[in-house]
Amino acid sequence: MAHWLIKSEPFKYSWDQFVKDGQTFWDGVRNYAARNNLRAMKKGDEVLFYHSNEGVEIVGIAKVAKEAYQDPTTDDTNWVVVDFKPVRKLKNPVTLVQVKEEKRLANMALVKLSRLSVQPVTDEEWKVVMEMAGEKK
Repeated sequence: MAHWLIKSEPFKYSWDQFVKDGQTFWDGVRNYAARNNLRAMKKGDEVLFYHSNEGVEIVGIAKVAKEAYQDPTTDDTNWVVVDFKPVRKLKNPVTLVQVKEEKRLANMALVKLSRLSVQPVTDEEWKVVMEMAGEKK
């Protein structure tokens, strides 16, 4: 199973709205690297939900519910969406400041490729984030 991180600005789509919806498709991705990451996701993969610009923290865990398919918001076949379901809110959100201060996360895409909206997360990075959030795994 792979791990990922998806970013959303809370005023556009927050964790609370995601939980209320129960499932959503991740649309509007118009960056090729982010699109390729969506295409690589498999059903059941675990995903960190990150609030960007405001809050600036990892707030929850989601799962891939449906693998990549044509983005219904465009006729351009270059773009895809993935369905996600919320799993749980983190006990303790992990801020970007905390991520940057944690030496074991120095190479995390969130630090190195900060503008990328859909990112891979290594197994080791996942374990460190879970530890920082006070989560058992």
